[in-house]
Amino acid sequence: MNQMQAKADLQRFLNEDIGRGDASSDSIFDATVCSGGTFLLKADGVVCGLWIAPLVYQLLGGEVTFTPLVTEGSYQVAGTHLAKVTGPIRTLLTGERLILNLWQRMGGIATATYQAVQTLADPTIRICDTRKTAPGLRLFDKYAVTQGGGFNHRMGLDDGIMLKDNHIAFAGGITAAIKTARQHNGHMIKIEVEIESLAQFKEAVAAQPDVIMLDNLAPDQIQTYLPYNQGILTEASGGISPANLATFKGCGVDYISLGYLTHSVQALDISFNSIKGDKA
Repeated sequence: MNQMQAKADLQRFLNEDIGRGDASSDSIFDATVCSGGTFLLKADGVVCGLWIAPLVYQLLGGEVTFTPLVTEGSYQVAGTHLAKVTGPIRTLLTGERLILNLWQRMGGIATATYQAVQTLADPTIRICDTRKTAPGLRLFDKYAVTQGGGFNHRMGLDDGIMLKDNHIAFAGGITAAIKTARQHNGHMIKIEVEIESLAQFKEAVAAQPDVIMLDNLAPDQIQTYLPYNQGILTEASGGISPANLATFKGCGVDYISLGYLTHSVQALDISFNSIKGDKA
């Protein structure tokens, strides 16, 4: 996790939310009035992003004591208190929504990833994310995947070369696309190529990319393709959902990338409550 980038992102998020000031909290509470509260988990799931709260409070002026009550990345049940805080009421209330927004989204992603790993139940295959993240939240979305037991695919377009159907079509074929990409990049840049048929798979194997993505293929199809492989890493992607993920167990690929982990996330229900028991 790039803490410098995370802090810059959090500052931007606060600027968006606060605008010219927190009219609600600033009009009721003096800056010196202090109190406390707790964060409550209201649904079973993976806790993710605890480190965000101290950074938010720091950006808002500090003087808040944040005490985590659970471990980052741990699976917890509804009713668990995640953390407690004490400090200026203004700071606690002004930072509440940003902290909850990120914790809920990240917890949802981490939980979906955890469930995917459990559903697949195949330690020989790594569950990975995609670039289908919310704009501006990729750092947080992809971190959440790792806390759920998954792995990151490309962070961005500069991480590696992925030759998809349109790249291949414009380049004049798989062989030409891989050859040209090799000519224009150093040895540290990996090349992945997407295939949709057995003929394309055989052509890709002959062209020797670093990874072959088997796009929108069923497990039984994948198993008929892999005997033609020659030691190249393989990845399954496309059309894989929680409903059919278990069928890919033992299919033989090295990776499965799942877009739904980040583009269809269901937020994890978390609330912040004052020490008096009122919803803050």
